[in-house]
Amino acid sequence: MNVDFGTALGLLAAAIYFASYVVKSMMPLRALALTSNVFFIAYGYFNASLPELVLHSVLLPLNARRMWEIRRLTREIKRASSESPVSEWLLPHMTRAPFKAGQILFHKEEVADSIVYIASGQVRVDGHGELLGPGSLIGEIGLFSPEKKRTQTIVCETDGELYRMTDEMIYRLYYQNPKLGFYFMRLIVERLLKDIRRSAAAPAPELAASAQTH
Repeated sequence: MNVDFGTALGLLAAAIYFASYVVKSMMPLRALALTSNVFFIAYGYFNASLPELVLHSVLLPLNARRMWEIRRLTREIKRASSESPVSEWLLPHMTRAPFKAGQILFHKEEVADSIVYIASGQVRVDGHGELLGPGSLIGEIGLFSPEKKRTQTIVCETDGELYRMTDEMIYRLYYQNPKLGFYFMRLIVERLLKDIRRSAAAPAPELAASAQTH
């Protein structure tokens, strides 16, 4: 059977498209999808297949944009460290909202479905009075806990502004680049270590009561 050039292009495009379903990483997947779009466009041109030509002419820029977003996110996560501000790379994916003094940001034990970045103002951790100001990222422990419940009640101490990211967006970004999981894991460990140090520094209830009686 003789295979002309146009048919060969179509077969090659189909093979590349099939390969995109086999790979597990998002970057190779998008690269293969983008390449298959190019070959499908060539196939549609040589075989005068208008539907094929139109479909993949639309998919080509979409796949190119997704590929660019994944590359950008990869670069941003590589730059992220304990010193680098989250605002440099996470805020573009978050939504902005104001808050007022006295407003309850989180209630303890409620369902955790988002994380919050404090851009301005202060919030207070109810119970031990810790104040969190600009640059603080809160809510990640509850979001990744097995029960997905808030571990503390957060009260707005002053007026301010925050940025919020839903769990759905976090999972989507994680799917694009699993390295994002290591960033959140580091945040959670740092928060837990801080809580441990605070608990170790606090006097035991029995010692405090004894000190008050002397």
